[in-house]
Amino acid sequence: MSVHQKQPGHQKQPDESRTAGEIRQQPGTWPAVARTVAAVRADIDRLLGDALVDPRTRVVLTGAGTSAYIGEVVAPDLARHLGRPIEPVATTDIVADPHSVVVDDRPVLLVSFARSGDSPESIAAAELLQRLTPALHHIVITCNPAGALARRWADAKNAVVVTLPDQLNDRGFAMTSSFTGMTLAALLALGLEVDVEGAARAASAVLVTAASRAEAVAAADPARLVYLGAGAFKGLAREAALKCLELTAGAVVAVADTPLGFRHGPKSVLDERTVAIIFPSGDPYTRRYDDDITRELVESLGRERVLVIGSDAPAGAGEWPIPGTTHLPDALRAIVAAIPAQSIALACSLAQGLTPDNPFPGGEVNRVVRGVVIHEFPNPAEG
Repeated sequence: MSVHQKQPGHQKQPDESRTAGEIRQQPGTWPAVARTVAAVRADIDRLLGDALVDPRTRVVLTGAGTSAYIGEVVAPDLARHLGRPIEPVATTDIVADPHSVVVDDRPVLLVSFARSGDSPESIAAAELLQRLTPALHHIVITCNPAGALARRWADAKNAVVVTLPDQLNDRGFAMTSSFTGMTLAALLALGLEVDVEGAARAASAVLVTAASRAEAVAAADPARLVYLGAGAFKGLAREAALKCLELTAGAVVAVADTPLGFRHGPKSVLDERTVAIIFPSGDPYTRRYDDDITRELVESLGRERVLVIGSDAPAGAGEWPIPGTTHLPDALRAIVAAIPAQSIALACSLAQGLTPDNPFPGGEVNRVVRGVVIHEFPNPAEG
């Protein structure tokens, strides 16, 4: 079956789930995100000045799950902008091994992403670095002012809390508008000049056909989805795979990799029920590798099971065009391209007969993670 867009015909009733509404609302929320960051610009600049005056300062972007992938999306463009390494490190890694982030006497600029701010690791990771680093500077980007993370750092002299508009605090099971909103906030907070209105226009255009295009992917009845992307799109590929796993309750297995990394073993996942989806980079050099793997996958899977979410797909591959983004940095292009990925996950969820707002009615997986025990970290003198 084809992953190309279906021809106009019988129109299904629009999905009225919270998840669907939160996907559709995204372009309209992005100007509000820009205004929110602008309102605390002076505080952010003061903190950045204190943190980055020392060239040894490590810049660490952290979160768990989707929030961790925000760091992976924005890190490449922020590294180029700031002229220093940017390190995405998940809170789950920091909590399990704090010394992976603490290096001798180097200060740390920590940027925490959290939809609710109530995940145990979100709170513990920042507390551990506050305790173990000689100087911690902390930017919290969250969608919940009442969350434990926001409340803990609201009045700290070494922190700025950026609280996004309440509508970005997704009520659905999976993070959608909170993901793109916090990603945009990170780019703006760290000083990247981005065309927010241009991105919103592009995303609004994508939404016009998003449901029908996503339904075409779901109609191909994939047992496996492979998402591939490089640079900023590596993070988006990981987020897209997670979104599919979450909303289909694992019924559709989704994996993510880079176009070059995929050949080194992960390509073993391909079978006759696989659909491969590629997020092409805007960088001409990087794009060559995206196109190479696209052509290879068309040969392996057939043209009906390969989809490029972007423009100018190699001959034979399906294309989900995203016009109006050629001037945007890849991190901002990824925010727009997240909408097709979210729409595909939603369509696959509905095709499985699931309720996307609650794909785990038995509570096996929760909207805010449960069951994590934060163990006491020993004092250095205790070893």
